[in-house]
Amino acid sequence: MQQPTSQSAGAKPSAAGPVLWFEDVGRADVARVGGKNASLGEMVQALAPKGIRVPPGFATSAEAYWSYLDANRQKQAITALLDAMAAGKATLAETGSAIRSLILKGEWPKATAQAIADAYLTLCERAGKADVDVAVRSSATAEDLPDASFAGQQETFLNIRGLPALLDACRRCYASLFTDRAISYRQAKGFDHMRVALSIGVQQMVRSDLGGSGVMFSIDTETGFPDVVVIDAAWGLGENVVQGAVDPDEYQVFKPLLDGERLAPIIEKKCGAKALKMIYASGERPTRNVPTSKAERAAFVLSDKEILTLARWAASIEKHYGCPMDMEWARDGETGDIFIVQARPETVQSRRGATTFRSYSITKKGKTLTEGLAVGDAVVSGQVCLIESAHDIGSFVDGSILVTGTTDPDWVPIMKRAAAIVTDHGGRTSHAAIVSRELGLPAIVGTGNATHVLHGEQSITVSCAEGDRGFIYEGVADFETSEIDVTDLPPTRTEIMLNLANPAAALRWWRIPSDGVGLARMEFVVGNHIRIHPMALVRYDTLKDEDAKRQIAEITAGYTDKTEYFVDTLARGLSRIAASAWPKPVIVRMSDFKTNEYAGLIGGAEFEPREENPMIGFRGAARYYSPRYREGFALECRAIRRLRNEMGFTNVVVMIPFCRSTREADRVLEEMAANGLERGKDGLQVFVMCEIPSNVVLAAEFAKRFDGFSIGSNDLTQLTLGVDRDSAELADLFDESDAAVEWMIANVIREAGKAGAKIGLCGQAPSDHPEFAAFLVECGIDSISVSPDSFIAVKRQVAAAEAALIRDQGVRK
Repeated sequence: MQQPTSQSAGAKPSAAGPVLWFEDVGRADVARVGGKNASLGEMVQALAPKGIRVPPGFATSAEAYWSYLDANRQKQAITALLDAMAAGKATLAETGSAIRSLILKGEWPKATAQAIADAYLTLCERAGKADVDVAVRSSATAEDLPDASFAGQQETFLNIRGLPALLDACRRCYASLFTDRAISYRQAKGFDHMRVALSIGVQQMVRSDLGGSGVMFSIDTETGFPDVVVIDAAWGLGENVVQGAVDPDEYQVFKPLLDGERLAPIIEKKCGAKALKMIYASGERPTRNVPTSKAERAAFVLSDKEILTLARWAASIEKHYGCPMDMEWARDGETGDIFIVQARPETVQSRRGATTFRSYSITKKGKTLTEGLAVGDAVVSGQVCLIESAHDIGSFVDGSILVTGTTDPDWVPIMKRAAAIVTDHGGRTSHAAIVSRELGLPAIVGTGNATHVLHGEQSITVSCAEGDRGFIYEGVADFETSEIDVTDLPPTRTEIMLNLANPAAALRWWRIPSDGVGLARMEFVVGNHIRIHPMALVRYDTLKDEDAKRQIAEITAGYTDKTEYFVDTLARGLSRIAASAWPKPVIVRMSDFKTNEYAGLIGGAEFEPREENPMIGFRGAARYYSPRYREGFALECRAIRRLRNEMGFTNVVVMIPFCRSTREADRVLEEMAANGLERGKDGLQVFVMCEIPSNVVLAAEFAKRFDGFSIGSNDLTQLTLGVDRDSAELADLFDESDAAVEWMIANVIREAGKAGAKIGLCGQAPSDHPEFAAFLVECGIDSISVSPDSFIAVKRQVAAAEAALIRDQGVRK
């Protein structure tokens, strides 16, 4: 069979009849062919010439639907049944069943049946095959509007072959306008049932049963971050992804860097379980699910090249429509070609306000019971209501946390009454995730085992406030909420930046109008995402710890070069932080673990010395040129090089921690240059942490070697005052506002200013002590970097301090 081709080939019926080819309709034709088909037509007309493939097909008109009802004299009967339900004389289930039965018994008007037959014959001729397989999709005239998604309310039928099967599928599409869920949804949205018509889209199938398919959004589905494309992918036909029946691969791509053909800004790649795939079948059921092979489960569905192609298409489609989009795609397993099979406006995140949002913070929690993908950003406690079958939804307890394997549109009535939703299966684009977002409910999908480890009436806490992973805790957790309002913030000369460490949570702070990221902690990615000591990857073949070797083999499965696992994971983790602030600077501190912390990584014990005082031991810059760690530092440099040169995040600034002397600075810079990171080349800036008294004493010399300083007030206070910052006995003596510490800070700011080097401070002191913020402003500091939840307070405190300074200067004059 030939692959689906462009819509231009072959004869086509008149645009005035009951059938219209996709190329004859556009997005202004929702009233004629429904939102879904109007969008397909729009893409065929406007985007296919730009290289975006859309399978050919045709649509029945809204007039054809009304003609069908009139020919079978069904309008009055349907109205009567709906009126009876409204009067309480019949249930929703009884009404929906009666209307569907009525429609299914109808006969096709001769003109409509002939028009469908003629169009199908033309489609077969184009495909070069009799009885070409088609997808038959419902497209309601009130569907896919910017404020009402209608996702999954009507039916889709795949692998339909032959005219009799096609006419039967079309009749079933008409009947699906009155599924219980569709009736309920229209009532909730205030649509008149008898003013909504149904168009049917008949589209040549893409043989994704032999390839793969999925869903993508041109906006981050959880945070509303507008600069990423989110793609879910699974083997086989796409219904499993939409229904949440599988845990798909997930990819995220940074849109602003897609214009660079040589760049690959893929900031997230997660391999899903993909336990099932939907394929063609024969007989009454045209499709069926089969288990995937071990090889399919372990492999990514899409290559990097295909991911970038889809992302570029998503950006083009979004640009054409002028709004964030929700799209479905399919890859033909026979030809390898990728197609867009649906596109509709995204209706949740794109409508959220961008100036005010709520932040949640867990303060006390129980044992972690399970985890999955977080949907939303809220925290909810409540009792479990575990329902494993749609037949039992009548037993749902209002206000409880719904726990189930997966959901489909039949579950919507009880999802509306839930406090939160938890599923075993599904990704970010599954039905459960989409409906939860639309309802404003927190959800955790794809846990894999929630129905196994949780039980009815159990008290749990659902937390979606800790990044892209959602956690379920035992019992009722304590948490705090705060409203963050970024409107009417005063301008400041001093830049206010963010401290970020967790890549999973980075995108949620995009609405904060910061001046960049003043501190991105590399060790968080190493400790929480990579989890393996870099030298254990470099020396994997000679590792003595067999248990560590086994764990490393499991974690790095799929990487022939185990060091590539470190580089790949680190680069992608940091890229999410870099993307959140682009194009503003993101200062990435190279690893600053102490030896006891490094030893705690998998395989780390063999490579770390035992130290009495790791705080001032083998840490920071001293490690980077040492034979003990030089090869590990080379991996860090490779990750930064990939981040900047291959992914395109040239806003990344490198920062060296705990650099004790200028001689050590020279050695580190030489080591970096040997690993492809040369200060000044390709715009690379290198900063140094100012956290040791020697950094202040020799500030002018350090400024010759580095582009800027970042004051680490915790270590600088500790080493200036000789106070162990972790000692409870000395807690009263640890004071960043001590005169000796302030002298250090004032002097290094002055010396940096003389040398033309940038200088900032990262720490909580300015948010905890307004007078300390005022001191920094008076000293002339360039930037202050704080945690996201402190940003608003510090911004206002700095603005007040700057205003007071200007007033004082005016009085003196």
